[in-house]
Amino acid sequence: MEEELLPLKDRLNLETARITWSELERYFASGKVIHVAATLDLIEVATSIAEDNAAAVKQWMEAQQVDVLNDATTLQWVEQQPDNLWAVVLAPWVLVQAR
Repeated sequence: MEEELLPLKDRLNLETARITWSELERYFASGKVIHVAATLDLIEVATSIAEDNAAAVKQWMEAQQVDVLNDATTLQWVEQQPDNLWAVVLAPWVLVQAR
């Protein structure tokens, strides 16, 4: 089956991959990185954003589970260079999660 025929959630799952901090840096510098808490399903969040599910996204943002990547987390990732970062692109955003 061709990828474009798959449901959105399945396509996003196929497009999810590990990423290094050095690969994320330029997107962070542009303010385009959204941090997703490890307690959430990265694909569910990406699907909700893509489908403009404002209620779900608002709830996660209010709970501080989804937000633009903050400086404190960035400094931690710069120092630790974690190898457990996963990302999915929803142009112009890159959603990232440490697992």
